[in-house]
Amino acid sequence: MSNPYATDLDKNPANYQPLTPLSYLERASEVFPNQVAIVHGASSWTYREFWRRSLKLASALAKHGIGKGDTVSVMLSNTPPMLETHYGVPMVKAVLHSLNTRLDAPIIAFQLDHAESKVLIVDREFSAVVKEALALATVKPLVIDFDDPEYGDDAPYPKGETIGTLDYEAFVASGDEDFAWSRPDDEWDAIALNYTSGTTGNPKGVVYHHRGAALMTYANTVQSGLGRSPVYLWTLPMFHCNGWCFTWALALTAGTHVCLRWVRAKAIYAAIADHGVTHLCGAPIVMSALLNAPAAEKRSFPHTVTFNTAAAPPPESVLAGMADAGFAVTHLYGLTETYGPSVVNEWQPEWDTLDADARAAKKARQGVRNTALDEIAVIDPITFEKVPADGETIGEVVFRGNIVMKGYLKNKAATDESFAGGWFHSGDLGVLYPDGYIQLRDRSKDIIISGGENISSIEVEEALYRHPGVGACAVVAKPDEKWGETPVAYVHLKPDATVTEEELIAHCREHLARFKCPRTVIFTELPQTSTGKIQKYRLREFAKKL
Repeated sequence: MSNPYATDLDKNPANYQPLTPLSYLERASEVFPNQVAIVHGASSWTYREFWRRSLKLASALAKHGIGKGDTVSVMLSNTPPMLETHYGVPMVKAVLHSLNTRLDAPIIAFQLDHAESKVLIVDREFSAVVKEALALATVKPLVIDFDDPEYGDDAPYPKGETIGTLDYEAFVASGDEDFAWSRPDDEWDAIALNYTSGTTGNPKGVVYHHRGAALMTYANTVQSGLGRSPVYLWTLPMFHCNGWCFTWALALTAGTHVCLRWVRAKAIYAAIADHGVTHLCGAPIVMSALLNAPAAEKRSFPHTVTFNTAAAPPPESVLAGMADAGFAVTHLYGLTETYGPSVVNEWQPEWDTLDADARAAKKARQGVRNTALDEIAVIDPITFEKVPADGETIGEVVFRGNIVMKGYLKNKAATDESFAGGWFHSGDLGVLYPDGYIQLRDRSKDIIISGGENISSIEVEEALYRHPGVGACAVVAKPDEKWGETPVAYVHLKPDATVTEEELIAHCREHLARFKCPRTVIFTELPQTSTGKIQKYRLREFAKKL
């Protein structure tokens, strides 16, 4: 028997268009043409201007032969061109590759070659390292310089030389604002390329599709409560998972992007007070900068600012300090392969009545899937069976849904391995609670095995963070002839704090089984990525020499 719902009810241009976040900017320019879209220093652009500049950029790229499947690489800070490339590049069906601005020349060269970059847009702040990378790379892209007029004489870094053959503003000016932009042929088509950190070997190129980017913008809008015309401050690098897709999400609700080239507490407070910032994202290091800023750098503001943070859960003392300073912190979790924070610690109202320790335990959990993710689970990495939801049995955290990457560029083996059994395998170890919330216990490579017992480095770090003098910390394995491995803690103290190694170890023994406590404490600055994540692989190398 034929299915009447599958007869003469086919897709056609009237009832089906591929999902893409590009249409959000088009709508914002039509409905809110005079709404301020971008603020950068003393300059600002409306949505009409933002849309037209993106069209002109797309037109200029098309004139230079850039089209479907071509890679346009950018080495840009949180500036207007970075936002324009998020629209102008995919408007010609090309793929945007955002380079991490902290990378060294050999890694930049590898990425340019691996991505087969046709165009490279470079901020003059980074021209020296990019020039070195281009000398190492095989590809010879069209290089376009961006000379930021808002750079300022008080900049912490001098401008580098121009290394390209074209100027960005002149390049955009050469385009046509009536350019007929193109939707993707298929919502599965690639929109962006983001490379993983590459802590072991060369980084892998994570490929995003239009569908995932479009859906993640909706998820951001819901879970962050963006509302109509929010004001978003760019403390999160836009190169990081395309700014967790907020680069596209703000157009959905006609929000204002407030650009911030350098993340400094004084500039953050000024932006909040002067522009009415309602939302920002960042690593815990940004919270520390805000809380520890000198009084002269702080500004008061009458509203509550939503602060989304990922990485390790903030200590209760930090959350309390942020609340007192006017910030409402939401804890998120995700990976580059899942378009950024695809898991959110959805706070339940009844938890407000819990005592401080119980609230801290709830806040330490990574949470539940966001609205765009189909499923998250904790499984046995050998059998692929789901572990009991008991909050104790450790398994691997896996994802499934439309905000999971297409795969790794030109790396079938790694793609197949990551998608084994119909799940994306995060490499993170965690537990599942009866209410469906997950909590990370460690990265699979960060678990410490001492005398045959598994020690969660995160659990030890949580104990250290309970000490009022600890500003930041990381725990890694130190090789040990007797035990195989023992925990060593690297600690950065808060300003003016005075704590000894013995005191911190004794503190840990009040909260942990003795075998889990660090045998050694090193007081030092912690190496971090450009997004504020502590580089444990470097600390493990240091620990081998202790």
